[in-house]
Amino acid sequence: MNKFVLFSAIAFLLVSCGENVLYSEYQTLPQGWQAHKPIAFRYEATDTLHKHDLFVMLRNNNDYPYSNIFLITKMEFPNNQVVVDTLEYEMATTEGRWLGEGGTIKDSKLWYKEGVTFPTKGTYTFRIEQADRSLGKEKGVENLPGITEVGFQIERK
Repeated sequence: MNKFVLFSAIAFLLVSCGENVLYSEYQTLPQGWQAHKPIAFRYEATDTLHKHDLFVMLRNNNDYPYSNIFLITKMEFPNNQVVVDTLEYEMATTEGRWLGEGGTIKDSKLWYKEGVTFPTKGTYTFRIEQADRSLGKEKGVENLPGITEVGFQIERK
């Protein structure tokens, strides 16, 4: 009987932890992340009342050569309005230890926008583009190694 109660409690916690995740998708980058090739995620918003938190999800391995990453994001609304942001995220400590979770592949869940209310129902497109450049170089990195997957997640707040 006690095992059943414990199992039920654990199952409930596992299910309830994911209840707020409305959208989660990854795209694999087998040949690195090409510059000027945004990765697009499309979300069909039906809830215009609740607030949502938006996350960029990155998976990297030890081939990633930098301690941070620069991204350009575009949030495209159903009415064709576009909001562009330039973001920087720390990927490793100053000692070189990765900040993400996991073993040889590190998962990083990075805040993008907090408390977003979708003003209208419809399809929202989120585009994420890498904008890294080597120290002292004006030109960006054409093919960014070590980022194995890029994802996007929307959670109800």
